[in-house]
Amino acid sequence: MIPSCFSNPDILALNTQVPQNLITCVYQTQLFNSPAYLTLIWSKTLFSHSLTIHASDSFSITISLYPSTFSFFRNRPGSKSISLNRHRHHCHGVKLYWDFTRAVYSQNSAEPDSGFYIAIACNSRIEFFLGDLRDDALHRTGAVRVCPSAEPALLSRREHVFGHRSYTTTAQFSESKHEIGIECAGGVLRVKVDGKISLVVKRLAWKFRGNERIVVGGSEVEFYWDVFNWVTESGRDGGGHGVFLFQVGDGGVLPEMIGPEKRLMKKSLPSSSSSMISLSPSPSCSSVLQWAEESSDGGRSSCSSSTRSSGSGGFSLLLYAWRSD
Repeated sequence: MIPSCFSNPDILALNTQVPQNLITCVYQTQLFNSPAYLTLIWSKTLFSHSLTIHASDSFSITISLYPSTFSFFRNRPGSKSISLNRHRHHCHGVKLYWDFTRAVYSQNSAEPDSGFYIAIACNSRIEFFLGDLRDDALHRTGAVRVCPSAEPALLSRREHVFGHRSYTTTAQFSESKHEIGIECAGGVLRVKVDGKISLVVKRLAWKFRGNERIVVGGSEVEFYWDVFNWVTESGRDGGGHGVFLFQVGDGGVLPEMIGPEKRLMKKSLPSSSSSMISLSPSPSCSSVLQWAEESSDGGRSSCSSSTRSSGSGGFSLLLYAWRSD
């Protein structure tokens, strides 16, 4: 919807600042034969679109992805020299490359499906690669090869989705992408996988928290939900959010709300609505994660350190569903 020139300025400001989509992904990779964890934060509002790439104790960079209507202001491939603190007294000078000029996005997603690449290169080698334009990345970086460990493993994905009664996202399970849908209406919660109902929870007023096992792409996935905020008075008035966790195996690593994501969330909401969102883990989120941790033999930990083990290589999809009534 294009805002009218005669729109209420307060309403216009709120609509342009509230995120349409906010996604945080944690990847495990190898940089200079050492394990590393990179956090990618994709954010999209009505008038802005950006990507923040963060490596703990090393670097953090924000890239504007918003395309201009003027050809001479179009997004162009970019690069930036960075330093990775792999050892206490030694830094590796490397370069980060990206190209989103041909990126293809589905629906309102902040994260591209294809037509892009992100690469970290050093000494004629690509140490990290994400995207589908490998030949373009090799040509632009001048690298002669892509390291076998350059393909990262996605450990976790946290997404903030906005809607009225239904919420949809896409996630990868069993090496294939699947559409995940959540519907909540009339005191009934429905979970859909690729358009087919996988789980129905009735009487949410009494079952506002719980967990069940579902099947996604042939794999068993533990599903946790907490919609307490939606069954209280504040939730019925349009406030609050639901929390949904899909866990495979031990669940991998759940991303912390690090500085870049906190700044994006603060900027995306007006001060009058700041009480609606807590940047620290909410009670709903805490209860869901506590159940997941107790049911997992390996437990769960944060990604604040880039030197620890990733466990058994599980995966977690954590959804914050915000009602935009």
